[in-house]
Amino acid sequence: MEYKIAAVLGASGLIGKEIINELIENQSYSEIRIITRRPLHHTHEKIKEYIIDFENLNQLRNALEGVHHLFCAVGTTTKKVKGDKVLYRKVDYNIPVDGVQVGFDMGIEYFAVVSSIGADENSSNFYLKLKGEMEKEVSQFAIPQIGIFRPSMLMGKREEFRLAEKISSFIFPIFAFLVPSKYKPIQGKTVAKAMVMNASKGKGVQILYYNDMKKLIS
Repeated sequence: MEYKIAAVLGASGLIGKEIINELIENQSYSEIRIITRRPLHHTHEKIKEYIIDFENLNQLRNALEGVHHLFCAVGTTTKKVKGDKVLYRKVDYNIPVDGVQVGFDMGIEYFAVVSSIGADENSSNFYLKLKGEMEKEVSQFAIPQIGIFRPSMLMGKREEFRLAEKISSFIFPIFAFLVPSKYKPIQGKTVAKAMVMNASKGKGVQILYYNDMKKLIS
């Protein structure tokens, strides 16, 4: 069996934490690299933490040397960046784009990234336009497999409180039958598991929605 080395960007978030759990349990991976700005203090024997400045691409190259599969689950909010759209872009666009660029240079085989339902580079909505621009850029790299995951509302336990998600968790079960499948809320754990399960299942650029993710983990 050929063991793989995985790296995770955005390991402290809802989906990122679940990706780490999935990779720990997956026997295909011998090493998991968490690439982060601050220590997360993981103690599992598979895990190595790389504390880097994301604007320093040499540090990113060092962290990705020898990596086979790169998982990107970075994402911020307007509240976290205090409305600074430049800072928002540095997180949601620059990190995944720099990650795939360096990953491509280092020979990665699979890049999986969390985007959003409705992502569109031509959208008038700042968030959806940003995600669309990110998707367009990462799709241009000749990596054997790129998975772009487009969830709708994310469900799961977060460190920060998000009112819209809390309200949705109560209302959605009542009106679920009215909502098109791709717009259905989805557990962060489901997205993470699908990202890991999708590795080596296909070639080229794949865009995956609710049904695709559910099918991968079934």
